[in-house]
Amino acid sequence: MNRQKNRLPMILSFVCIAFLLLSSTTYNREEGGGESLAPIDSQQVQDQDLMTWYDYHPIPGKNWADPSLKPERGFRLAVVAIDFPGQPFVISLPRGSDPFGNPQIDPITREKVPQFYADFFMTPSEVNHGQTINGYWMEQSRGKFGITEVEVYGPYRMPKPIWAYGLNEYGQNDQTPDGSRANSRMERDCDSIWIAGIGEDVRKNYDAILRVYASYDETGVWQEFGEMKFNTRDDITPEWGNPNPDMPRWITTRYVEWTSWLAGSQQWGLSSMRQGENSGTITHELGHFAFRLPDLNNNPYVKPYRRVAAGPWDMMDRGCFNGPGGPHMRWVVPPTQGAAMPAGLMVRNRLENGFITESQLLRLNRDGLAQSGLAVAEVTARAVDPLPGTFAGITVRLDGTEPGDRSPPDDPAINPLSPGIPNYNFYSLEVVQRIGYDSFTPDNGILIAKNKDSLRGRNGGPNAFNSYIWVIDAHPEDINMVDYIKPNGEKVMRTIADYRQLNDALFHAGLNSGSQFEWEDTPNRLHFYVIGVEKNKEGILSYTLAVRSLDGSGQQERGAALDAQSNQRIREPNTPVTFTLNNTGTAAETDPALHPADARAYLNSDVYRLSVSVEGEGWSAQLLNGLAVVEFGGSQPVTVYVSQEDGSASSATVILRATSESDPSKTAAASVKISR
Repeated sequence: MNRQKNRLPMILSFVCIAFLLLSSTTYNREEGGGESLAPIDSQQVQDQDLMTWYDYHPIPGKNWADPSLKPERGFRLAVVAIDFPGQPFVISLPRGSDPFGNPQIDPITREKVPQFYADFFMTPSEVNHGQTINGYWMEQSRGKFGITEVEVYGPYRMPKPIWAYGLNEYGQNDQTPDGSRANSRMERDCDSIWIAGIGEDVRKNYDAILRVYASYDETGVWQEFGEMKFNTRDDITPEWGNPNPDMPRWITTRYVEWTSWLAGSQQWGLSSMRQGENSGTITHELGHFAFRLPDLNNNPYVKPYRRVAAGPWDMMDRGCFNGPGGPHMRWVVPPTQGAAMPAGLMVRNRLENGFITESQLLRLNRDGLAQSGLAVAEVTARAVDPLPGTFAGITVRLDGTEPGDRSPPDDPAINPLSPGIPNYNFYSLEVVQRIGYDSFTPDNGILIAKNKDSLRGRNGGPNAFNSYIWVIDAHPEDINMVDYIKPNGEKVMRTIADYRQLNDALFHAGLNSGSQFEWEDTPNRLHFYVIGVEKNKEGILSYTLAVRSLDGSGQQERGAALDAQSNQRIREPNTPVTFTLNNTGTAAETDPALHPADARAYLNSDVYRLSVSVEGEGWSAQLLNGLAVVEFGGSQPVTVYVSQEDGSASSATVILRATSESDPSKTAAASVKISR
């Protein structure tokens, strides 16, 4: 067998990486004159295909994978390993010897395979890079939930070949080599053999049963060893086709019309916790099994295209594919590439699981903001507990007269970016930082989403799917990146429904970040702001965020004043010139019942929009931030960076303006005379 052909998906991945390095979107841009200053919060999107294990950044001072840590809620897991006639465990074969190019390590003897996989998923080691399923859940729950007991069973030999189980779904049933109809249920046969082998039914002793079967999850190989490996279904070679030469070498699969028979004959992993040796999504399946969280993922391959719900930002969506090498590396055995490091959980799912409490959130009402005025708070990266004086997130409930979600209906058949039925109940804002299991998310920044109270309910229209979280995309335009390159050199672009379209979805603080620093939902009468970002001595990010109503600014008196330095000489590019912004407004008594919890401590500021101009030929000035927050009666410095070109006028005037977002009639301006 041609080993070069067997390696083709890996080769294609490296070709794609090279192309991505040359063609990936550049997000930073210059504004203003003079030498461009670095943004205060640059969007730095890293594509999944380019990630390696070097991108992992541990949480400072905490190793949640440490087996000595005991969770508040323990979970008992049985690991049962099975293989098939004619299909040994991939991990038991010589390195790189099977048709898919696996395993990636030296072989493990059949008798030791069950314990190997139990250790791989549960015990930190060099093989799994110190990352475990237990470590994921301990990190997300902060020790509230973890896997405390693991019992290993097997190996057991199944009574039928792998294809008898793998061909029982997605219209594949009649593509068997012997002409029979595939309708066998893997779990049923596995459990029968297991029970017979130990002489009793112990299934009730465990919270979940992980059935690890020899060979592959079809979900991780159908594309890489189908349309990525062969230009057309007629190009599939005999070794990848049905063993019966009279049968087609291709077979239908879940999302598209064809893949190679060998790839399509594998079993699709399901939340019943049956998982092939390449599966990295067991953590995701535990989300179903332990917490009853539903899927968020769409079908990205079927027209009309429908945008993904949460994409790489939540483990219950395609964030379960996060990991080194990206989604096209999920065929690797053992599963140390794509899907090896799933994303964290968003606010909605963390609340559902009890991993955060409502007291850790600043909870606001839409109608309450109209009466209380805008709210300002600091939010800490979700991978760690909130820093003192900060929150795990902000929520804004769409209260008031029905309908709560006043977004106009949008036809998904026409607009692929449509969230579908407008029945969302609240907004959430949270901070993502690339540390811990969020190391393999594509960016740091602010994640804004609409959420539903109910976890279940399809979003309507053609190709509908469950979407109880809907991420607001700071870059809704097509990311315009290659998905893969076919053997004939044809570039296949990522569809608008591809989950990686949300790689650049995060909002960022400041000007020229490459992203946006605000989001206005006009129909729902809300305006969100990303004001600033800080990093503490341990490297943990926190952001200052604000939200206001478009229907009222409270009873506070708003006001603004600016003070300027005296005249100043400019000798170097980007010389700082400092102004002082004063909030001359006054606070007002606010009803503590306007919001779900007393938010009065966070209603004592105003947000100001800043702009700068220069009067004088050859001079320029730059701001790093177009927003500022100042408490009532307080002040804050605002720095403007001034430069001059050769041949500029001998002097100029820099003018800074500040306008209250709560009351745009309240403006202030100040000027500074500058000279060479």
